[in-house]
Amino acid sequence: MRTRTLGTTGPRVSALGLGLMGMSDLYGPADEAESIATIHAALDAGVTLLDTGDFYGMGSNELLLSKALAGRDRSAVTISVKFGAQRDPGGAWLGYDASPNAVKTALAYTLNRLGTDYVDIYRPARVDPQVPIEETVGAIAELVEAGYVRYVGLSEVGAETLRRAAAVHPISDLQIEYSLLARGIEATILPATRELGIGVTAYGVLTRGLLSGHWTRDRQLAANDFRAHGPRFSGENLERNLALVDALRAIAEAKGVTVAQIAIAWVLSRGEEIVPLVGARRRERLSEALGALDVELTDEDLTRIEQAVPAGAAAGARYPDAAMAALDSER
Repeated sequence: MRTRTLGTTGPRVSALGLGLMGMSDLYGPADEAESIATIHAALDAGVTLLDTGDFYGMGSNELLLSKALAGRDRSAVTISVKFGAQRDPGGAWLGYDASPNAVKTALAYTLNRLGTDYVDIYRPARVDPQVPIEETVGAIAELVEAGYVRYVGLSEVGAETLRRAAAVHPISDLQIEYSLLARGIEATILPATRELGIGVTAYGVLTRGLLSGHWTRDRQLAANDFRAHGPRFSGENLERNLALVDALRAIAEAKGVTVAQIAIAWVLSRGEEIVPLVGARRRERLSEALGALDVELTDEDLTRIEQAVPAGAAAGARYPDAAMAALDSER
C-alpha cells in the first residue's frame, strides 16, 4: 500500500481511505456482517484511514467501526470523525452545532462509542453559521492539548475560512468533494490548501456511485437513500451524467481497467497531498477501488479523460438546494 501525508502537519496514511457512511445510513439498506468484512479486508490490504461521523446512523456507524476494530491494533489505524450535524429521532436534519461545549460533548460520546481514548482527526461536518470558526477550532485545539484528539481537520469550507482556521491551529486536512464531476475546489480552495500546507481527503470520488460504471438508468432507490433526492440522479440530469460516464467507459476499456478505477486514478493524479476516500460497502467494490492504485495515467490519458468529462460538465448541483446553502465551500 502506497502512503501519503496529510499536509505538512498531519499523519501519514494509506493513499486510499475508506468512508464508512453508507454502511449505516443514507444509501439504503446495508449488511452489517458484510460491512465489517469489508473493513477487515481494507485493513488487511493496508488501508489505514477510516472515516466516519457521529451522525451517521445517529452513532451506529461509530459502533460498527468499534466492532470491526475489536482485536486490531488501534495505533495502526487513523480514525477521522465528523461531528456537528443535528438530527431528530426520525433522522431529519436540524442544522449544525459546532459551539465549544458541543464540540467537547460530541467527542465524549464518540470516544465511548468507538471504545478508544483518542480520535486521530476530528472535524466539524460543516461550518456552524452561529459560531466563528476560530471558536470551533479553538475548542478542538484544547482537545488536542488534552490528548483526546491528535489532529484538527475541516470539512467543506472555503478558502477564507480555511485561512482563519489555520491561524488558530494547524489543520491536517480538508475533507471535501472532489471528482471528475465535482471540480469546484480547483479555483480557490485547492490553491489555498497548498499555500497553507493542508492535505485534502476527497470524498465523492465516484459521485456517490454515478462514476462507478455500475449505475443504470432504471435503478430503483430505497426511500431512505438520499440519492433519490440528488439533482444529479434525476431526469435529464441523470441522462446527461450517464452519457459522460459512457464516454469515460470507452477510455477505461481501452486501458483495460474499469470506469471506477480510472475515475479514482484521476483523483490520485491531482497531487500527492490528495487522498481519495472510497465508500465501498462490499468487498468486491473495495477490491475494484484498490485496483486504481495500479492504474498509471499518462499525459495523453489525462487529456482524453478531461476531454470526455470536461470541468463543469456535470448536470445538476452536488446537493439539493437546502444542503447546498449549508456549504461554506460554495460561497
